[in-house]
Amino acid sequence: MIEAKRELKGALGRAVASLLEGAAVPLPPGFEPGFETPKQADHGDLACTAAMQLARPLRRNPRELAQALVAALQAQPEVARWVARLDIAGPGFINLTLTAAARQSVVGEVLRAGDAFGAQPPTGERLMVEFVSANPTGPLHVGHGRNAALGDCICRLFETQGHAVYREFYYNDAGVQIATLAASVQARLRGLSPGQEGWPESAYNGEYIADIARDFTARATVVADDRQTTASGDPEDLASVRDFAVAYLRHEQDLDLAAFGVRFDHYYLESSLYTDGRVEDAVRRLVAAGKTFEEGGALWLRSTDYGDDKDRVMRKSDGSYTYFVPDVAYHMAKWERGFHRVINVQGTDHHGTIARVRAGLQAAGVGIPAGYPDYALYKMITVMRGGEEVKISKRAGSYVTLRDLIDWTSRDAVRFFLISRKADTEFVFDVDLALQRNDENPVFYVQYAHARICSVIEQHRAGGASVDDLATADLSPLVAPTEVAVLRLIAEFPGVLTQAAQSLAPHDVAFYARSLAAAFHSWYAAERFLVDDPGLRRARVALLAAVGQVLRNALGVLGVSAPERLHRDDPPATLPEPAAPSASVA
Repeated sequence: MIEAKRELKGALGRAVASLLEGAAVPLPPGFEPGFETPKQADHGDLACTAAMQLARPLRRNPRELAQALVAALQAQPEVARWVARLDIAGPGFINLTLTAAARQSVVGEVLRAGDAFGAQPPTGERLMVEFVSANPTGPLHVGHGRNAALGDCICRLFETQGHAVYREFYYNDAGVQIATLAASVQARLRGLSPGQEGWPESAYNGEYIADIARDFTARATVVADDRQTTASGDPEDLASVRDFAVAYLRHEQDLDLAAFGVRFDHYYLESSLYTDGRVEDAVRRLVAAGKTFEEGGALWLRSTDYGDDKDRVMRKSDGSYTYFVPDVAYHMAKWERGFHRVINVQGTDHHGTIARVRAGLQAAGVGIPAGYPDYALYKMITVMRGGEEVKISKRAGSYVTLRDLIDWTSRDAVRFFLISRKADTEFVFDVDLALQRNDENPVFYVQYAHARICSVIEQHRAGGASVDDLATADLSPLVAPTEVAVLRLIAEFPGVLTQAAQSLAPHDVAFYARSLAAAFHSWYAAERFLVDDPGLRRARVALLAAVGQVLRNALGVLGVSAPERLHRDDPPATLPEPAAPSASVA
């Protein structure tokens, strides 16, 4: 069906060109002849709105133009091969109903492509996705988890579109929060606890601070993905306390991310922007470009010249820089490193920084286009357990951690749930729902479909039947309504991936997986697969194998496993508890 769609698009292009021949009229902006998938199955398999789009510039009645376009299409050999019926509906919609062979051809396409079904060939384009970017001041919380799930799925989506994707984690290793972390650990080293006299008012109160102090006293060595540090053991050595605490928490974050199935290519330190002179260089560029002014002892950026609602302070009267200045320098560095497409995954509370960062990049005059970088924004989540909101983790002291969610449920459940809603909408994570093994639990519902498919195919094989060369099976028996619905859905998968990537909407893939699982479960309830008729049996097993492959591919984009065995009466599957983030002694 993918081949049929591709050939029919070419035929449509030629048919439209024949109507436009000799007509010197401007076409609608961005016009390209193509097809849509009708929302209602009885409207056919493909729909075309070209006649309505061209009616005004050609000064013709849209329905009459549709009739002319249908006549031009019927002259195309691809239409004769793949289309059973052409209909005109409403003011000029053209609906195409494909032949059964066209619909069925997708099974062979899926089975031949395997894991690559839905993926596009390499484009040579480089893309950086910056996500998580949590400061090392405590365990990753559930908001970081949503960030990680969203960012990782965006990476996986663009990899299916042929992009070379680079994953980057940016964090502040030397700011006020880090100073607070060091002071918190030092207070623990001096024998203080939260609530005691002398405990710093702004200190972090979680049990992890005591763990860091314990290993610091033991002169432990901690190894994180981007650093290794050995503690001096001296409570008064604040520099060693700070460096050890940062490395310790980076190590803990690495454990959380590994348990979540997320990796990074590079960790970028905010402190390096100062030590490498990038912040000062960015400020010099903005001053030289005439885009700054001084007022009240502060240096300001004329960000209103670039659509911001007001000008922004860059350097305060005390000489320190405001938050967005290193961000500007950082994104200039991204551009200079050759990443001309960048996506940042951030909470909606960072929305206000978008305009000023883009304004700074434009004002610098270094060739960065408007709209750079792109942003995917997400809202925080609420965690419910036992019908009540959970707000506190014993380990973190003030919030629910990502590790809590994984330990309470499973990695698959957390990843699927956190990506199953549009990122910029509120989301409630129901721990009890994530543990249910029924149709109400969306991740179980999808995984159970895959496990059912594997079970039927295994029964087919155990009966002595071959599962080789299913891509060449005669699929003409696949005419039941439930089979037609499944065929139509698996053919949509490549387009779902492309649209989800373009819209930065990985939740669309989760929604698609649920829809395909629902179509399969309906088919499973309506038809028998291992029938006596060998031709029908082989055709249905081939379709089963194709559905299983597409489900695996969709779940793979979400970073979720596709189990081959899963039973409703099994106890909930959970990951082993991750090892405690202890230091390894050198």
